[in-house]
Amino acid sequence: MSVRTYVVVGATSGLGLAVARLLADEHRVAVFGDVPEEVAAVAADLGCAGTVCDVASYDQVRDAFAEVVDAYGTVDGVAACASVWAGGDLADLTPEHIRRAVEVNALGTTYVFKEALHHLRRQGYGNAVYVGAMAVVKARPGIPVYRASKSYGSSLVESLAEAQHSNRIKVMQLHPGPMPTRLQERVGAEFLDEVYALPEQVAAEVVRLLLLDPDDLYVSGERVLRADGRW
Repeated sequence: MSVRTYVVVGATSGLGLAVARLLADEHRVAVFGDVPEEVAAVAADLGCAGTVCDVASYDQVRDAFAEVVDAYGTVDGVAACASVWAGGDLADLTPEHIRRAVEVNALGTTYVFKEALHHLRRQGYGNAVYVGAMAVVKARPGIPVYRASKSYGSSLVESLAEAQHSNRIKVMQLHPGPMPTRLQERVGAEFLDEVYALPEQVAAEVVRLLLLDPDDLYVSGERVLRADGRW
């Protein structure tokens, strides 16, 4: 397999970091994250490119993708892993927390796919994978804002997949179950879910989708549910 170029958004911890780590040995990887120290540390650890990018800012997303294309010429795949946890009853969430979750999970996902597809269409091929959550499949009390904001991403990706009219550009999504990552820790929430798989295990499925060739029979719109070992 020839060396390819992949962008992993939200790659400084959890599933995003696991995806970047699996890709970095054989491919060019650019990690995006919003904390400069974390981006620098991951880039140094993996020996890859790193760009500070808050996905809630369209200008930052646009410039980050342009930096990758300027450096490598093409983008073979994009993993959209950035997410903000918003657990708890709606009445208990601050307006600031609600805004940030919507900015990252909804607007940020939109900006990432807008730029990713711009470059994939320009070159005529490539894969984009949205990492959602099993929470979007079944209503669950206690996480209305998180579920709604992640459901937005799923709906967006479904429509974008239908719009490609070619398997050479594949827009796909994967919905893992609960994993012990820093998602809750970052906002001071306690992790209470039952774990079925670790990020390193789920990352292999994300990478499988990213590595699909333009002429592979898998179609744009593939949706992987419960990629966490449950039956």
